[in-house]
Parts: sequence; C-alpha cells; structure tokens
Amino acid sequence: KYICQKIIKKFQLIRYMIRQFIYKQIDSSQLVAFRIVFGALLLWQTIDYLLSGWIRINLLKPIFTFSHIGMEWLQPLPGNGMYYYFALMAIAALFIMIGFYYRISIILFTILWFGIYLMQKTTYNNHHYLIVLLCFLMCLLPANSYASVDSKIKPEIKRLTMPAWCSWIMIAQIAIVYFYASVAKLYSGWLDGSFTKGLLSKHAPEFLKEFYAQEWFYLFIAYAGLAFDFLVVPLLLWRKTRNLAFVASIVFHIFNKAHLGIGIFPFLALSFIVFFYPPETIRRLFFWKKPGEIEFPSSQLLEGRMLVRWVLIPYLILQILLPLRHYAIKGDVLWTEEGHRLSWRMMLRSRKGHTKFKVVDNKTQEAKFFKLKKILTKRQIRGMQSKPDMIWQTAQKIRERYARLGKDVSVYAYSEVAINHGESRRLINPDIDLGKAKWNYFRHNDWILLYDQNGKIIN
Repeated sequence: KYICQKIIKKFQLIRYMIRQFIYKQIDSSQLVAFRIVFGALLLWQTIDYLLSGWIRINLLKPIFTFSHIGMEWLQPLPGNGMYYYFALMAIAALFIMIGFYYRISIILFTILWFGIYLMQKTTYNNHHYLIVLLCFLMCLLPANSYASVDSKIKPEIKRLTMPAWCSWIMIAQIAIVYFYASVAKLYSGWLDGSFTKGLLSKHAPEFLKEFYAQEWFYLFIAYAGLAFDFLVVPLLLWRKTRNLAFVASIVFHIFNKAHLGIGIFPFLALSFIVFFYPPETIRRLFFWKKPGEIEFPSSQLLEGRMLVRWVLIPYLILQILLPLRHYAIKGDVLWTEEGHRLSWRMMLRSRKGHTKFKVVDNKTQEAKFFKLKKILTKRQIRGMQSKPDMIWQTAQKIRERYARLGKDVSVYAYSEVAINHGESRRLINPDIDLGKAKWNYFRHNDWILLYDQNGKIIN
C-alpha cells in the first residue's frame, strides 16, 4: 500500500510538472514575430505567382490539372478567375502580417491555399504542404494579441502572454519535418553521394562545376545535409549550441536557396528560429516597447487544455504516423512512390522516365499510341512520366476522352524509369488495362512492378 501511494504521488508530481511546462504563461513575442514574418512570406509567394506566369502555366494553360486523387472535381476557375483567387490570397496574407481581421484572414488563406495544393501536383513542393499545416496551426493560435491592427481597434484582445504550448507546437512541427527528412536520406543513393553529385552538376554555376564534381565535395554535401537535418533541432534547443546552430541554419538554407531555388522554403525554415530563443530575447530584438515585466495571470494556467487534448495531440500523432505509412505498403517507396507525399522526403532523389500509352478499341481491336499533347502540356508530360499516380490519372483521362466519343477502349502504359541516373526499369505492368485499374491509397497497386535485389520482377 505504501509503495502504491508513493507511485501515485510521483505520478501526480510528474503530471503537475508537465502541466506547468505546457500551460505556463510566457511572453507572446515569439508567436507575434512569427505571424509578421509568416504573413510577409505568404504575401511574397502569392505575388510571385501572380507576376511570374506560374498561374498561367500551371493552372490556365492545361486542359485539366493533376489534382490529388479523389479531388478531380477541384479544377481552376475559368477566365481570369484564378488571378482574382490569388489576389484575394495576397490580401489575406497582408492582413495576416499586420493582424487585421486576423482570424478571418488566416482561415480564408488556409482554405484558398489548401485548394491550390489539392488542385495541382505537377509542380509539387513539400513546402506547399508545410504551409497548409502552418496555416492550420496559426488558425488556432492567438497571434494577433499584440502588434496588430486588431489589438489597436479592440484593446480588450490585447495580451502580452500566451500559453507555452503555442510555442512548443511549432517546435514539434518543424522537428517532425527535419527528423523525417534525415531518416529518408538513409539509403544508398544518398549515402554514396550519387544523388548529390547529380544535383550539384545540374544546378552548379558554370565556374564551379569542376569543383562541385569532386568526390570529397559532393560526399561532404550529402553527409552535411544528413547531419544538419538530424541535429539542428536538438542543437537549437540547447542554449550552449543555439547560436552555432543558428549560423549553420543560415549557411545551409542560403546555400540551398542559391543553388536550388525552392521558393520561400529556406526563409520559412529560418523563421522558426524565433521559437527556439527565449521570448524575452525576441521581445528585446523586435518589440522593445513591449513591457519587460509581465504578470502571468494564474487564472489562465490551463488555457487551451481542451484544444491541446482533442486537437493538437491527435494532430501530432497523425503527423508522426503519416511519414511511416510506406512501411506498411509493399515495395520500396523510392521506386513505387506509394507513401512518398506528406512524408517529408525532400530533395531526396532524381527520377527520370519515359511513358507512352497504347489505346486498344475493345470492339474492333484496333490499337494505336495516344498523342499526349492532345490533353497535356509539356510541363505536365515531364511531371507525369515517372510518377505512378499521375500515369494512372492520365490513363483515366484518355479512357474518359474516348468514352465521350462513344468508344470503349483499354489503355496500356509503357513506362521506364531511372532513379538517380541509374538503370532504367519498367515501372508499369504493360499487360494491365490501366484505364480500368483502381487506385489504392493504403496498399500496393499491383500494376506497379516490383523488383528483387537482382533486378528480376517479383510481381
């Protein structure tokens, strides 16, 4: 009985300490600073898409877009509709940045951006998915409680503090991204430097190509990238190594931006730094007029408890499980791509392929190869060639096209793909009518060919 009482008391003490750790009130400067930077980056991204021709090339020029499977009904607005769509997103991003009608603005931007994310995947980027997640989290956080137009108009919403979980949820999110990015690199094509060698040769400036082609350099880049992804969050969390990790983050992300482009992601990743430094440090750097001595009301000790319990904890569990789902699917995800998306498998491999489609009239048995330019743009063809889900979607579109003409056809795909400039192999079973095949999100699609270690087909 005595031992049980001691165990119960220790459990209660641990529970109390966890509550104090998660729910204690801290200075809100980290979240407020992130809101301003995040809104500015969203504004930059949407304006860039408005002015660069991205909307015309990816949304207006195609006859249809490669939506995520199950969302085929979600297609671009006709005429100039998508320009108005992005203009509305730009206004919402500006309002997020300045904190004007913040809650409405962030919810609106989240819905619109999620729509674009689901609408097309020809130019799929992991940071598009990350923005979806961050927007969702920012919908839940009191990011407009200070240094915002809202707090000027309605002084009653002005607050100097926030519960600590507002900061920890953002740290947990970026930690998941970096951790799974490092785990995904633990394969031969990364560890032997073959991927980084090909990547650097493609993106290196002309005067650096010879230098970047040296074995020691591309191996250094490979292992430095792996080490960075694995260690950066722990090093940022530890006060003694925080500044060093910050400098390493700047070098890493600026190098990536200079060589790979990848949109706003390097700056978005750097913006998370505000959550790793003490709130007081962020306040002194960015909000020097904000009171330094803040009272932390005890009445708000468990603020957001229901939100944490019923929304954020399930959200984190889902984020941890999603990148693991490919282990439950037959085959190597690097080859099949099944379970690749939503898994932080970023800048991991080069994938090149060639795919053509044979159409057979089931009534006359007449066969001919389909000209993809009839339904796809050049960019769509390049994006589709090596990706099983997009190949399958193309076969569905070809079959639908003939069905509208009153013809019942079978569609067969002849596809060969190479990973990291290696040997080309057949990706799709050419004997399967892909037009009638089903897509399975949760299990292996048998029409995607698998190979053993000797290169022999095993299915």
